[in-house]
Amino acid sequence: MEALLMISTAGSEEEAQGIARKLVEDRLAACVNVIPGIKSFFDWEGKLCREKEALILVKTVNNKSKEIINRIKKMHSYEVPEIIFLKVDEGERNYLKWLKRTIK
Repeated sequence: MEALLMISTAGSEEEAQGIARKLVEDRLAACVNVIPGIKSFFDWEGKLCREKEALILVKTVNNKSKEIINRIKKMHSYEVPEIIFLKVDEGERNYLKWLKRTIK
């Protein structure tokens, strides 16, 4: 089992908290941070967009990525939600043990 950090955004803090709560309750993530009030700039259908969003940081493992993608897509208000996984190459040993133990 490899530790992963998943990055996503949501259109509101409430939406992000709902996603965070569900991922932890369902043991798909050991911990989720919600950081409200970020400003995102992106191109959507040829238009420059600027939106206030909430950042979602998910600590999980690689064998849960498909379930997480499906869960977020069901809960998310965006047509194409940002869902990016980054491999954790190194970390504090006890934290990584806890992370892997917590996820079922």
